[in-house]
Amino acid sequence: MLTDTVNVDRGRVVNPRQRSVFFVSDNTGITAETLGNALLAQFPEFSFERHVLPFTDTVAAARRAVGVIRAAVSGPDATSTGADPIVFVTVRAADVAAEFQQAPGEIIDLLGPHLAQLEEVLETSRTGDATVYHRVGDLDSYHDRIDAVEYTFTHDDAQSLRHVDRADLIIIAPSRCGKTPTAMYLALQHGLRVANYPLTSDDRPGVLPEAVAPFRDRLFGLTTTPQRLSQVRGERRPGSGYASLARCRTELRDAETLYRDNGIPFINSHAMSVEEMASVILTTMKLRHR
Repeated sequence: MLTDTVNVDRGRVVNPRQRSVFFVSDNTGITAETLGNALLAQFPEFSFERHVLPFTDTVAAARRAVGVIRAAVSGPDATSTGADPIVFVTVRAADVAAEFQQAPGEIIDLLGPHLAQLEEVLETSRTGDATVYHRVGDLDSYHDRIDAVEYTFTHDDAQSLRHVDRADLIIIAPSRCGKTPTAMYLALQHGLRVANYPLTSDDRPGVLPEAVAPFRDRLFGLTTTPQRLSQVRGERRPGSGYASLARCRTELRDAETLYRDNGIPFINSHAMSVEEMASVILTTMKLRHR
């Protein structure tokens, strides 16, 4: 079992609960980061120093990346904590991925074993072409997604209500409960047109705002804890009544009453990631990726 004991190795401080992590990809690194961070999230007691090494798509590029990892761990300008680094790799070409066996630390190939298994099942070889994964395959679907992002941006925080009837989903919540990032994630990742509407003290208690009332079946609510809401608002307007704990408590109570009285599904966004919230919303509202 690891302890928090800090050791000295070759004149350097080593803390076993602090690790350098490298996300290595033959493209942007988004896949490596997403999968790697999903695994790292299971170890909240550790502190991770993250580095992304994208576009590692040739043997030469892989060797340079290995050099970067070695330098970060043991070079004169090393930034590592001294403990063995963790290296997540999403590289499709087998010869490029093989170069990382020379890197220090623990190498976790996030694609290799699965690609090998698929090669066996499908009785054919992988392409090894990183661009295939990122290619725009369906132009209609691509343009739909761009339209969704533009729509969601235009209909953020009730900036525009002209085409709210076109929304696939309308998120309602008091200000700073996470409406905007959740809406943008659903638009970008799932191609949904999402409007979001702020609940304010001007709204009548228990009564849906007139602008969104006709679309009750598309409404989804967010809430959070009064403490968290006060903290977030305080970062934006320190010392204001807007950020006061009393006002936050009242607004959240009124919002939850509104949701319950009108049969609006809702979740508490406190301690939930945008990805988790999006998943719950998609399932609850029976929405599908475009």
